[in-house]
Amino acid sequence: MTTVITPVENSPLVLHLQPIINLTDEQFFEFCQINRDLRIERTATGELLIMPPTGSETGGRNFRLNGQLYNWTEQNGTGVGFDSSTGFTLPNGAKVSPDAAWVRLERWNALTPEQQKTFAPICPDFVVELRSASDNLTPLKTKMQEYIDNGALLGWLIDCKKRQVYIYRPRVAVECLDNPATVSADPVLLGFVLDLSKIW
Repeated sequence: MTTVITPVENSPLVLHLQPIINLTDEQFFEFCQINRDLRIERTATGELLIMPPTGSETGGRNFRLNGQLYNWTEQNGTGVGFDSSTGFTLPNGAKVSPDAAWVRLERWNALTPEQQKTFAPICPDFVVELRSASDNLTPLKTKMQEYIDNGALLGWLIDCKKRQVYIYRPRVAVECLDNPATVSADPVLLGFVLDLSKIW
């Protein structure tokens, strides 16, 4: 007899703290440091989102994605890349950690060293979110739109479950590619093409 395990879709655990507790940016950063085993984000309205660690399959996909972005970033030299353990503070106050991100060098260098050490107060120019088999798609779409609304120039939501890539850009309708072999980040990351055969 064969047992088939069907992943159950998960949404983050939401903790409502306000008006009882109102964490400062410094307190939230310290809270994340002492809870390093948790993936924690904070919404623009102050709720904490606690997500389970990714499974090994998704972690491997994320590693291969970041490897491709790293190689391009090193060769191109016009920006700085970040992995999924990096937190950013968006202009609306949300604290987020995309699965991969990239910031133009002049924008990154305009931050103070202190700002670069915490959850940098900047929205990345480019962000990627990977949907694992257990992720609920709706919150990820909302998160992608939040990046665009806060200044991202390009965002990819890669749905590994359905082999689709949603492309987000400012002032343009979301585009959905079905089972693409590659996806190009031109012109934001000129010449960066993600090989999705390494991700699927």
